[in-house]
Amino acid sequence: MQIRATTPADLDAVMAIIEEARRTIAALGINQWQNGTPNRAMLTRDMAEGQGRVVTLDGEIVGTFALIYGGEPTYTVMEDGAWLTPDRTADGDWSYIAIHRVAVSLAHRGSGISTAIIDYAEEFARILGKTSLRIDTHEGNVVMRRMLEKHGFVHRGTIHLENGDPRVAYEKTV
Repeated sequence: MQIRATTPADLDAVMAIIEEARRTIAALGINQWQNGTPNRAMLTRDMAEGQGRVVTLDGEIVGTFALIYGGEPTYTVMEDGAWLTPDRTADGDWSYIAIHRVAVSLAHRGSGISTAIIDYAEEFARILGKTSLRIDTHEGNVVMRRMLEKHGFVHRGTIHLENGDPRVAYEKTV
């Protein structure tokens, strides 16, 4: 298994995994990812900013995610809780990396790809001198929530997306 930066040649495969995840989430009755995001424009921006990643197995793209290390605007206000770490370091840099747009191909779920993504994000955060990883998901996305808790993430409260939708927020110190 390898994790590398997303390239333009990867976008069709990444979009196929995103669409598969969108259908899976919808079948569970969850409205997460049902409003057209993530979309190709977001994934292209992630790639252009060096934040998009793909997971490959024997050359096949089997997962995708983004590591946002320039701060996440929707994480500045939280209901019913607080982050474990401050948003900024003493020198004013962002203290965390946000993980977004995690999706694993249906055929490869349960094969350790999520663990590889979390391990990669932790190491990346350490290299950049960050103190934590943050992530959010839909309250009803119990599969993602279970995976996060299994990997040491702690539920911190509720944040709201730009459109106002609530999301449960998690954080893990690294």
